[in-house]
Amino acid sequence: MDLPTLDAGTPHLMEVVPSALAALGMREFDNTLGLRDCTGGCVLLIDGLGAELLDAHADAAPVITELRAGTLHVGFPSTTAAGLAALGTGVCSGQHGMVGYSFELPEVGVLNALRWRQHPWGEDLRSSVVPEEVQPMPTTFERAAAAGLGVRVISGAEFTGSGLTRAVLRGGRYVGVHALGDLAASVVAGLTEGAFCYGYHAQLDMLGHVYGPGSAAWRMQLHQVDRLVESIVDAMPAGTFLAVVADHGMVELDESVVDADAQGLLRAGVRAIGGEVRARHVYADDGAHADVLAAWRETLGERAWVVTREEAVEAGWFGASVPAAVLPRIGDVVAAARGRSGVLLRQVERLESELLGHHGSLSSAEQFVPLAVAYG
Repeated sequence: MDLPTLDAGTPHLMEVVPSALAALGMREFDNTLGLRDCTGGCVLLIDGLGAELLDAHADAAPVITELRAGTLHVGFPSTTAAGLAALGTGVCSGQHGMVGYSFELPEVGVLNALRWRQHPWGEDLRSSVVPEEVQPMPTTFERAAAAGLGVRVISGAEFTGSGLTRAVLRGGRYVGVHALGDLAASVVAGLTEGAFCYGYHAQLDMLGHVYGPGSAAWRMQLHQVDRLVESIVDAMPAGTFLAVVADHGMVELDESVVDADAQGLLRAGVRAIGGEVRARHVYADDGAHADVLAAWRETLGERAWVVTREEAVEAGWFGASVPAAVLPRIGDVVAAARGRSGVLLRQVERLESELLGHHGSLSSAEQFVPLAVAYG
């Protein structure tokens, strides 16, 4: 079976914050994206804004389209936990260890990385599964703050102190915001102070999940995001920059999806299932690895690339190397969806299974995101 590989010729999302910090004078980082030297800067992440979606709906986002400076790829899995971690650490998923929307931790079970609960709706685990220990690498924000640079993390007030925030975005002063207005105002205030800002907007992704990417609601939200970017650009002080990126794209599922909860073959010998609809981690019982692999390959057929952990690592899906501590988080079997298919868990993941739009896999629609840059 020929496996897809990540596009080594396209810059990776993990390069964005190091390039930004280098442009702000931190020479310990490499400015691989060639950003201009500035006195202040912001990386604004629009959750779910894939490059192909932006191209297809450029009329709804004329400002971002005009500022388009290139394309990035996000790595595997193409999902928020891994994408935010790539920004926050400057490394691939195999290094930072946030290998999915959910993944198994030894003696913990399957952790939902966004909710920081036992997947899907267990108790809050922040006190017992310490985020700073799950992802122990110093973040780019911590390194910048330690060097004396003012750092602002500007995101939803509801994410203040969340497990994912603590794991991959720690180190800056957290500014909790509630809507587009205070997100824009907080970014402009940070730029005016000569700080480095990371900003995050979540609602485009949410509407893509609920109504489908490219739907009327999604297009309306994209237009609002474009106005957000325009308002920041109009108020940027001289000598500052704004880099707009995303963590993944999105596809709408079709009738080829498979419900693993209704397929006995996909549950036989399986200890747990993690990941998400388009990028599954399958954890096998002792001695059942070969049978599980065979069952998933036979059942999914052309709907997915179904590989062993070792094959996925060898193919570079999780980056150039994966430390021993991270390997157990990757499924014994990894299933990356093809086309518009996916693996649902209708009994376990009732909310997720009702969504139209999904991401996580290796398609160009999910992997490639825009890089738009403006200078004050």
